[in-house]
Amino acid sequence: MVVVGFGAIWVGGLVFNILVALACGAMVWELSRMIDPKGASKALQMGSMTSAMILICAYISPFYILPFLLAPGLTGAARMPRMHGVYLGFAFVIALAGISLISVRGNLGFDWILWLICVVVVTDVAGYFAGKALGGPKLWPRVSPKKTWSGTLAGWVGAGVVGALFSTTLAGAGTVLILISVLMSMASQAGDIAESALKRRTGVKDSSALIPGHGGVMDRFDGMLGAALFVLLVAALFGFPAGLI
Repeated sequence: MVVVGFGAIWVGGLVFNILVALACGAMVWELSRMIDPKGASKALQMGSMTSAMILICAYISPFYILPFLLAPGLTGAARMPRMHGVYLGFAFVIALAGISLISVRGNLGFDWILWLICVVVVTDVAGYFAGKALGGPKLWPRVSPKKTWSGTLAGWVGAGVVGALFSTTLAGAGTVLILISVLMSMASQAGDIAESALKRRTGVKDSSALIPGHGGVMDRFDGMLGAALFVLLVAALFGFPAGLI
């Protein structure tokens, strides 16, 4: 998976766009199965629709993409037996995150998408090992019993280090990238917690069993959803380094 993912990131273009669209479609499939375990056919339809809409949005003007990004969420929410708002919210965030990742890779290039991925990965890794080693008070035990404040803070520190390293190599970045990296780390952790809350509410341990030994696609990329959404919001509200998104 790592080799395939890195290869797609390196090549970019249609290859990367297809990979992102498929991953987002898989996450919406998992979302649908968590909320409606008996709706296997419906879940496949919603996942496929999400992938198709994201690919369409990758090649049309941003002015027209909102209806396409909302379509899978609205369609699926109307067909869910429960948790309509939850489905709509998660499906829309997944679609937005997908188009954000495509925008970063397509408009800013390989180095910027590598920075985003590194921040998310280091946040997870630093948080995991610091939490195991240091322990301490829990961050939000009712939602995510294993997460600690020590791990959370370690994730922020790790993200800051990543930002400092990339601030000297990314065009138009500068030291402000350190702050952006820490804030994006927080958004990544928020994505992780949001998925934990969803699994707790739907009564499942993993989002699916698509990745043997690792759970589902959403389990592996929940932090990426939060980070990608953060970048999209920052770009929309304040612009982004190089002003290209």
